[in-house]
Amino acid sequence: MSQTLTIEYPDRLPDALNMSRGEFERDARMAMAAKMYELGRLSSAEAARMVGLDRVRFLLDLERFGVSAINMDEDELKQEFAHAREAFAGGQ
Repeated sequence: MSQTLTIEYPDRLPDALNMSRGEFERDARMAMAAKMYELGRLSSAEAARMVGLDRVRFLLDLERFGVSAINMDEDELKQEFAHAREAFAGGQ
């Protein structure tokens, strides 16, 4: 089951941004999904579904919105690298 969110915007806004109405609405959905992903409120898979993209395409498109595809703080990233080193060293 899904819900619909309606957001009002001025008729002239897409034109002012040199976008079609469809482009503007797709970008607005993507911006909301990207921000919610950045805040950790949605997983990349959930955010991708919200905008109708596959997960990889969503992650690649995040750059357009200034959002990192890697949504980890420094400590989490260090742990991931440590686990990867251990796994790599154990496999040799």
